[in-house]
This record gives sequence, structure tokens and C-alpha cells, in this order.
Amino acid sequence: MLYHLLYPLSGEFPLFNVFRYITFRTGGAVMTALFLAFLFGPAMIGWMRKKQGKGQPIREDGPQSHVIEKAGTPTMGGLLILFCMLVSTLLWAPLDNLYVWVVIGVTAGFGLLGFFDDYLKVTKQNTRGVVGSGKLFFQFLIAFIAGAACVLFLKTTQGIDPRIATGIALPFVKGLFIPLTLFGMIPFAAIVIVGSSNAVNLTDGLDGLAIVPVMIAAASFGAIAYLTGNAIYADYLQIVYVPEVGELAVICGAMVGAGLGFLWFNAPPAMIFMGDTGSLSLGGALGAIAVAAKHEIVLAIIGGLFVFEALSVMIQIASFKLTGKRVFKMAPVHHHFEQMGWKEPTVVIRFWIIAVILALVGLSSLKLR
Repeated sequence: MLYHLLYPLSGEFPLFNVFRYITFRTGGAVMTALFLAFLFGPAMIGWMRKKQGKGQPIREDGPQSHVIEKAGTPTMGGLLILFCMLVSTLLWAPLDNLYVWVVIGVTAGFGLLGFFDDYLKVTKQNTRGVVGSGKLFFQFLIAFIAGAACVLFLKTTQGIDPRIATGIALPFVKGLFIPLTLFGMIPFAAIVIVGSSNAVNLTDGLDGLAIVPVMIAAASFGAIAYLTGNAIYADYLQIVYVPEVGELAVICGAMVGAGLGFLWFNAPPAMIFMGDTGSLSLGGALGAIAVAAKHEIVLAIIGGLFVFEALSVMIQIASFKLTGKRVFKMAPVHHHFEQMGWKEPTVVIRFWIIAVILALVGLSSLKLR
């Protein structure tokens, strides 16, 4: 919004010329989202605590320490993240950019689904929420529309090889794509978005565990989107060039700012949980950004912590059904380490370190080709 209002006035007021720069608006998005989180966070937490009463129900089959330590903590903190992130994005991003609206749509759509899930859990005081099949149906519906929009828009962009839109770019290799048809790429994009959303959701089990890796991934993809959307940098780095996708760096900045503000209140012991409202929407947003920027495989590297958490659940379920034995003491895997005797802050901080390492590996793919 500010771009459309102020940049046209740069002829009369040269200072407004800074609004043409994505880097300036990304910084503005970070600070705006952070300020809004600090401004509205305490009031929202107080209101949530008053309305929710007993707070988020705790898994009975989870670590017993959680039943005592986390009982009564309000959830739906994702509303604070979404409010700050979306307001900041609308202020600093250009509103005529398709990719911006695709990511906003995924974030809001998944956030609404997560909010309904959290609402059922709080009002019924159980951990079931929305039926799994129904949740997956609406996730794939939203993701399919978003994936189709990204793929079809890139395919029809002038000056871009249409085959790029329907190919999967491989990291660490120059100019090599796994070719897919149009009807193969769109479902693949939907799987990436839904998989990312649910992986972040599974990671959100300890205070601060999910939000910091989300911020690390958002910052990484902010850089990737910026470089991918710049023809000069993309040519120099020998990565795929996607016109207009650089504006997604602004959304990534807003995600980082909103995440920092939320972490202030989510740091152990958490005053509020993000709930599915936050985890589903943030994971979906990361997936949509990766699809738009044609770095889907890199998301699996940078978001490797989320992948590991999701795989631990799938391995645990498959092992128990096939052999009657469990691979992990408890899944997702962060609970496994708790059962081994690691304290919660130890698990969280070590997982943060792993997230940083994986982000560095993923970012290195931009140069190592």
C-alpha cells in the first residue's frame, strides 16, 4: 500500500524513492510486524486467557511434565502472528503482485482452518479438533489453487521458458530440472504446501521450538526470493529467474518480525501457544513461497528439521502397525529426546542450532553449482 501511495510522489519528494527498493520495504515489514506484536500482544494474551478458561488441552499420551507445566496456557497465539504479518505485508508489499496474493491467500486460508481446529479443541476440551480427512481436504483445496496460480502464471510469463514452470529445479546443479507435465507440477506444488504446513504443525510441541526455525526458514527464503526475482543476480548465480517473485521477500520479512514479537511471549515458560492457527498457516506460507520461487527441494533442506519431525511420526506409526514395536520412545521426535532425559530448553536450543546449520546448507546451494 505504501509503495503505491508514496513511490509515485518520488518526483516531488526524492526521499520517497526508497520505496522502490525491496530491501527497504522488507526491513520496514520486519519492524512494523514486530512493533504490532509488542503493541497488541499483552492485550490479546489477556483476552485469550479470559475467554479460553482452561486453555489448550494437553495430550494425555504426551510427556507427563507437560500436563502439569503447560496446563491452562491459552492457545490461538497464531492470531497475533497472522494479524501482524498480514497487516505489515499489506502496508509494505505491492498489491498488484500475484505471488503476494497467493501467499496471503494460503496463509489466511490455512490460518482460518487452524483457528477452527483450535476452537474445537478449546471448546470441547480435547485434542482431536477437526477430523483429519476434512482438514487434509481443505488444505489440498487451498494448496491446489495456489499451486495452479503460480505454475500457470509463470508458464505464461513472456521471456521465460515455459518448461521451467513445469519442472522441479535441483539444488547444487546448474540448469537441471526434473520435467513434469502441467498436471504433474500442480499436484506436486500442492503436496509441497500441505506437507510444509503439517510438518511445522508437528514440530510445534515445545515452547519456542517451532517459531525460531520458522523465522530462520523465512529469512532464508526472503534472500532466495529476492535473488530469484532479480535477473542479474539469478544469472550470476545460475539459478532460475522468476520475475516479480522478489516481492515475497517482504512477506518473509513480515513473518520474521511477527515471529520475533510472538517469541517474546512464547519463550519458556510460554504465556501463549501459537496453536494450529499459527503452525498450519506459517508452514503453508513457507511452502507457497518455495513453490513460487521454484526452490521446492531447497525447502526440504532448509526446513529439514520440520521434515525430520514429520518423518519421525510416519516411521513411528508404520513401525507400530507392521511390527508392533516403536522406533522412538515417543513421537514427534522432540518428545523422544525429552523421554531420554533432555530438559525442554536443551531440546529446543539444540533443535534451533540444527535449523541454523540446515539453513546454511540450503543457502549454499545458491552458489555451489
